[in-house]
Amino acid sequence: MGWLTKFIRDDRVLFGYLAINALGWLWGVRVLLKKWRDEAEIKPAQPKTQYITQETEDALKLRTLDTLLGHYNHSIRETAAKIVCDRAVNDRDTVDMLLWGITREDYDERMRNLRALAIITDPQSLERLHRWKAYAALVRCLELSLDPEQDVLDDEDWDEYPLRDMTEKLCLMFISQLLSCYNAEKLIKAKFVEKWLAKQNWGLMEEDRQRNFAQYTRCRGNHITDIVASIRGSRSGQEALEKAGLVPPASPTDSDPEDNIPLIERFKVLLPNNINVSNLREDDPTRLLIRSLQAVQSAEEQRMRHRHREAMVLNDGSRPVNSDDIIQRPESPS
Repeated sequence: MGWLTKFIRDDRVLFGYLAINALGWLWGVRVLLKKWRDEAEIKPAQPKTQYITQETEDALKLRTLDTLLGHYNHSIRETAAKIVCDRAVNDRDTVDMLLWGITREDYDERMRNLRALAIITDPQSLERLHRWKAYAALVRCLELSLDPEQDVLDDEDWDEYPLRDMTEKLCLMFISQLLSCYNAEKLIKAKFVEKWLAKQNWGLMEEDRQRNFAQYTRCRGNHITDIVASIRGSRSGQEALEKAGLVPPASPTDSDPEDNIPLIERFKVLLPNNINVSNLREDDPTRLLIRSLQAVQSAEEQRMRHRHREAMVLNDGSRPVNSDDIIQRPESPS
């Protein structure tokens, strides 16, 4: 035990013990102070998120909404404005009144109704305008906004769209947004091509109009070209453009070139190479496929012969018609 006593009496051991003890006390005091600080801190209460239900929105009266629209808080004003716009766009009579307003000859009245229509609509409520009455009203507004002194649209390097009247740009914006979600059939039935697009100053001669129109759709990138692309995507739209003289008439084709390709050649990729039909069994799937293709090809040839057959009847009515009075054209090759 003498070595233990000698070890305890060593000054270095004593100083080490005191250092460790001091560090332990410092760490403990620091932990206690930090815990006391956290408990003594007063944290502000977090605001609870509150949602306005549909029943609450419907219960708000117009006088209340008018007061909220003038509130000093921006969030409250924005929420009140959203409620008013939702009520307006879901009210068919209100939308019809705005559509009627954009067809008035007074420019200021048209502009007021167009701006109101732009405020209350958004991508979610745009479907309220996807009806013939809305398309017809937009086309009528465009027709009233025509510029009789418009320059010829023959400059390839200059886009006049930013300088167009605001009523035109708003109407074209509505139409472009609608066509991005729906087809152009209702717009074509509203005579957009005849009443507005064809009345643009494309030139005097038919060749100039077609050349300038093709150049405009090729070199520009605005709402007009987007609308024209949607119109040209349908057969009725292409016919309307041809009738208006904006595009040359399509050359008639009697038949598709693929109609002249036999079915055996079309489905050759399904058949093995260097196949010998005579070596196949009666119930072989390949032989059954070839027979079915030949039967379909025979029926198709018969249909084509009937379609191309013409006849002339030579009879003045003095006697009954018989086979000698009918002259048929020879069958055309399929």
